Amino acid sequence: MNWITNYVRPRINSIFSRREVPDNLWTKCDECGTMLFHRELKANQNVCTQCDHHMAISPRDRFEALFDGGVFVGVDVPEPVSDPLQFRDQKKYPDRMKAAQKKTGEKEAMLVAEGEIGRTPIVAACQDFSFMGGSMGMYVGNAIIAAAERAIALKRPLVLFSAAGGARMQEGILSLMQMPRTTVAVQMLKEAGLPYIVVLTHPTTGGVTASYAMLGDVQISEPNALICFAGPRVIQQTIGEKLPEGFQRAEYLLDHGMLDRVTKRTELKVELVTIIRMLMDMPPAVAGDLPAPPKVEEEAEPSEEKTEEAETE
Repeated sequence: MNWITNYVRPRINSIFSRREVPDNLWTKCDECGTMLFHRELKANQNVCTQCDHHMAISPRDRFEALFDGGVFVGVDVPEPVSDPLQFRDQKKYPDRMKAAQKKTGEKEAMLVAEGEIGRTPIVAACQDFSFMGGSMGMYVGNAIIAAAERAIALKRPLVLFSAAGGARMQEGILSLMQMPRTTVAVQMLKEAGLPYIVVLTHPTTGGVTASYAMLGDVQISEPNALICFAGPRVIQQTIGEKLPEGFQRAEYLLDHGMLDRVTKRTELKVELVTIIRMLMDMPPAVAGDLPAPPKVEEEAEPSEEKTEEAETE
């Protein structure tokens, strides 16, 4: 009896009461190594609460934090030809696309949406670096053009979040053609008199930097983001000289006049609202989630005649 009570029953209870602990409850910061609870990390927009290191964030999570109440509406993007060059390296191009779609849950490397931030209507486009390195293919070109056309139709500013490793090699010259196409889309916004604001995130490199990512009316970057055409390692090997500390990082580019602001992700929404309202000649935003209450006219003081009538009654 003691054997059953002391060993068998506790063993059975431990088997049936065992709970599986999810593997994704904690995330390790790449910069300081701190283990961060996933809810706290998401609430802080994937910014380390210990060292302020800005980790990667998906376009949907960014939009949920950016738009009022996390509410936004997607903008349709024309579908390009799926595999124009029949490209194959170690895998077929369609197989790489399917793997990236399964990994990210998104159709392509850019998401376009419209909504309000601080009661200010905008159109926004955001690249996803986890989708084949955020590479610029025909779909990304179509997405930027669709975002610009939608902004012009609604008379709204366009805010673009860049994060890319450059052009998509699987589409060859068709990928490089997106550089002039997106430049024309930006020019359309300028001719319509609408602001085009670029937020450069880590990393923004290659043909993206050489086209739409550096054409904004206002250039903002997240802290310590790598922004370049060719990487520092390539440049150092080419010229054979040691590069300055922090070369091609956001703070270095700000000091040398290539950026207007370096802003933390958690403070970006307020700054975007302020800049957009200034450029659109709108009044300052009202603090809080709701607009200012209507002004209540002060009641006029009762006249002496009415007070005398009330006293006699």
